[in-house]
Amino acid sequence: MPRLLGVDIPNDKQIQYSLTYLYGVGLYTAREVCEKLKIDPTRPASDLAEDEVSRLAAMLERDYTVEGPLRRQLSTNIARLREIKSYRGLRHRMSLPVRGQRTKTNARTRKGPRKTVAGKKGVKDLR
Repeated sequence: MPRLLGVDIPNDKQIQYSLTYLYGVGLYTAREVCEKLKIDPTRPASDLAEDEVSRLAAMLERDYTVEGPLRRQLSTNIARLREIKSYRGLRHRMSLPVRGQRTKTNARTRKGPRKTVAGKKGVKDLR
C-alpha cells in the first residue's frame, strides 16, 4: 500500500482513483497530476515504483494545497469569518446551514437530531 503525504492509498485501484483518497485531490486533479508526471492513470497503484511515489508526493506537495495545509487553511478561513462576526461566521458558530438553505424543514445534518418541544394545548382544551 503506497503512502502519500501520510495517507495510505489503496493498492487494488487505478492510480487515478487511488489519488482521490487524499484530501483535496479529486478525479480531475488526479488525472492532471498523472499526465504531468507521464504516469499511466489506469495502472494499479501497487505497480508504482518508489521513484514514482516520491515524484507524486513532491508534485502534490509543491503545486497543490492538499491534506494538512488545506485543512488548516479551511479552518483559519472559518475562524476568520467567526472572528469578524460576518453572517456566514455566525451561521458556522450556531451550527446552521451557511449557504442559504432552508431550516424550517430539513437541515438535520447541521442541526442534529430533533429536539421535541412540550406539546401545545389542543383546540378542544380552549372551549
